[in-house]
Amino acid sequence: MSVLRFIFRILINKFFLTTVAFVAWMLFFDSNNLLRRNHLQEKLDGLNVEKQFYLQEIKKDSTLTQQLMTDSSQLEKFAREHYLMKKEHEDLFLVIDTTADQHP
Repeated sequence: MSVLRFIFRILINKFFLTTVAFVAWMLFFDSNNLLRRNHLQEKLDGLNVEKQFYLQEIKKDSTLTQQLMTDSSQLEKFAREHYLMKKEHEDLFLVIDTTADQHP
């Protein structure tokens, strides 16, 4: 019986109740609660992945730009492939593969 009385005295202690109320407030009701912090951490992780993707794209585009600025044959190849440019007195035929668009 003394163990139950000891536990009961701890549970009704004003310092214990205040601590429990404070922890509950911070975990669930505060503006920076546990659920919001978890949501923000997931958002931050997604943004970091996106940042790494864009840094890789910038690096790839920088090397392509450097190649195009230094090599005129690369520049001509790029213009022909991406912008369908052609020389004078030259015919251009586009072959479009439509089999890739069809779903079985």
